[in-house]
Amino acid sequence: GSLFDDPENLQKNWLREFYQVVHTHKPHFMALHCQEFGGKNYEASMSHVDKFVKELLSSDAMKEYNRARVYLDENYKSQEHFTALGSFYFLHESLKNIYQFDFKAKKYRKVAGKEIYSDTLESTPMLEKEKFPQDYFPECKWSRKGFIRTRWCIADCAFDLVNIHLFHDASNLVAWETSPSVYSGIRHKALGYVLDRIIDQRFEKVSYFVFGDFNFRLDSKSVVETLCTKATMQTVRAADTNEVVKLIFRESDNDRKVMLQLEKKLFDYFNQEVFRDNNGTALLEFDKELSVFKDRLYELDISFPPSYPYSEDARQGEQYMNTRCPAWCDRILMSPSAKELVLRSESEEKVVTYDHIGPNVCMGDHKPVFLAFRIMPGAGKPHARVHKCCVVQ
Repeated sequence: GSLFDDPENLQKNWLREFYQVVHTHKPHFMALHCQEFGGKNYEASMSHVDKFVKELLSSDAMKEYNRARVYLDENYKSQEHFTALGSFYFLHESLKNIYQFDFKAKKYRKVAGKEIYSDTLESTPMLEKEKFPQDYFPECKWSRKGFIRTRWCIADCAFDLVNIHLFHDASNLVAWETSPSVYSGIRHKALGYVLDRIIDQRFEKVSYFVFGDFNFRLDSKSVVETLCTKATMQTVRAADTNEVVKLIFRESDNDRKVMLQLEKKLFDYFNQEVFRDNNGTALLEFDKELSVFKDRLYELDISFPPSYPYSEDARQGEQYMNTRCPAWCDRILMSPSAKELVLRSESEEKVVTYDHIGPNVCMGDHKPVFLAFRIMPGAGKPHARVHKCCVVQ
């Protein structure tokens, strides 16, 4: 979303870093999933959206991609359906046999040319789109959370690509109260719904990749207890309601130095380096939300720092905002059979990369995350041709 709230400063950087990844990995098939596409003020950003899409489809960096499919949920006037998701798929000119699944006709159609679908995606048979029911997250009256699913077949290798946006933490104070937090439970329910939906009985089961903004957060209570082990806590309450509005953690000695201040939308820890040192991997033990799905979803090892919330100041590429505890919100997950596709190629050539884009550049409040790998279409065939595949979140 940041890309469209400050397009003059952010889009140029974002596209340059994105094109660099394309140039480095040279994928034959590329998927780009965006969330909050159009930014917070969607109606005012429509011209920026159009410009961004045209740039991606016509730039020199993408000239070898002669086929594309773009699905943009721009139906912002429909509270019932609007998800603000954007899914882009680019096919390299060297890729000969690629088909996309028609969910209404229940058959594959050969992909040709470049096509853009927007406004109401509900009538498009080449995807499935759903917004999560309002009762999943009742305190957020205008939630845009949901998913878009497409299905592809490259030389006998079929897979689903699911663009997903799960619910955020509405309050740092509420997230801190329990372990796991109430918000973690809401995301668990929504992700379970998506997984059940994409493997139900309506269609043949295939491998699937689910990637987007899962809004996964570190277990807040455990993180605060670890970061502030030797601290004392001061509680600040509202004078009129007696509601807790702020928590202040101070060192027991060292002149009672403030270590952490916590409010609904404030997470101000005195030393941000803890989230950047060694890519923040010391904090991965508090990244627990995926463990519930350990039999259904696989992820490669994370070796990049938390992807959110970065400063939106174009001059600050590595600085986190002090609004939330930094976390790995943006992820690329896969089914057990998709894992076999990815790791089978890894055992033959060291070609799998799971990383973030623009480590030193302001890319907005989220750093994009990408997975580059090779798949062996027609798995089991002795001379199956290798195709490069890249998905970008």
